Amino acid sequence: MVSKRTPLYENFRKEGAHMVSFAGWEMPIHFSGLVLEHHAVRKKAGIFDISHMGVLLIQGKSVKDNLQKLVPSDLYQIGSGEACYTVLLNKHGGIIDDLIIYDLGVNDQNIESLMLVINASCSDSDTNWIKANLQNQSISINDAKKDGVLLAVQGPDSEKSLNKIFGSTFEESISNLPRFGHRKLKLQFQRTKKPCPVFIAKTGYTGEEGYELLLEKEMGITLWEELVKSGVTPCGLGARDTLRLEAAMHLYGNDLNEETTPFEAGLGWLVHLEMPKTFIGREALEKQIEKGVSKLLVGLVIQDERAIARKGYEVIYENKPIGKITSGSWSPTLEKAIALAYIPKQMAQIGTEVYVKIRNKLHPAKVVKKPFYRRIS
Repeated sequence: MVSKRTPLYENFRKEGAHMVSFAGWEMPIHFSGLVLEHHAVRKKAGIFDISHMGVLLIQGKSVKDNLQKLVPSDLYQIGSGEACYTVLLNKHGGIIDDLIIYDLGVNDQNIESLMLVINASCSDSDTNWIKANLQNQSISINDAKKDGVLLAVQGPDSEKSLNKIFGSTFEESISNLPRFGHRKLKLQFQRTKKPCPVFIAKTGYTGEEGYELLLEKEMGITLWEELVKSGVTPCGLGARDTLRLEAAMHLYGNDLNEETTPFEAGLGWLVHLEMPKTFIGREALEKQIEKGVSKLLVGLVIQDERAIARKGYEVIYENKPIGKITSGSWSPTLEKAIALAYIPKQMAQIGTEVYVKIRNKLHPAKVVKKPFYRRIS
């Protein structure tokens, strides 16, 4: 099967990116090197192409009411210009995918618009699931990205970097934009004076301040080029993974899947059982609340600096396997090996000492508080 390519593929070739296949897409794993890119985001600013992700536009009357049946989070807690992180569930309370829902508001004809950003690996299955379960002929579901570009500009200098490209109009337009806020803007490139329609959201997947921008193809390529010229570091999937792991952000297919529930994954705050609404998986989650969870996702720091725990490695306690690593890497910021793993609830207390089996050798590890890294405001 031929991998898909984002509109920035030719830029990546010119910039010497090392490419890999990911979720059916040919994507850069790194440009100048994972560690350099990681530190660039933590200290200054980096740019990621995330155009492989799915973007759905759902429109119609009572859209929010209908979508509410598919997610456990109260969608009426957000209004126009706001967004929320949530999950799609199966009837057993297992996680089909995690996603961000953006409320685009209601027009004069009382037509509601919501935009969903979903994982690349689940794009087709999510779309089919939503279409099958909305069951409302008056609601349309369309690809909002088409052949456009979705970029993430992340790091403490992200706003300053975008100001350089768009000038004072950008600074004025995003003033007072809260985290998970979003706006549709018409900006102008400082250097070329070209007008640039853009959807911008203050979200991210790195644990740093930053923005995600959806643009038409030509404008997206221009913005990538302008940011790289101005000194923003192009970053690949490798740094994206180490950054999100330090911030203990979940990766679907690793830390989340249809066999895990939000309560087990530490995402109980997404489940609003107090709302008088039914949603797929509600009954299963209510039963789990009564019964209690048997496993929890924990953070581990590997005590042996030379050992890195990878996905699938066994977690050992008193010479018995008790769980498996879901995500693991060396942390460039903390200079330690860190990991996420599901282990029995009774062993999930902070400070619990376990072992991780790496190449048939046991390496000591300790349960620690998540996230591993937290940005200092």
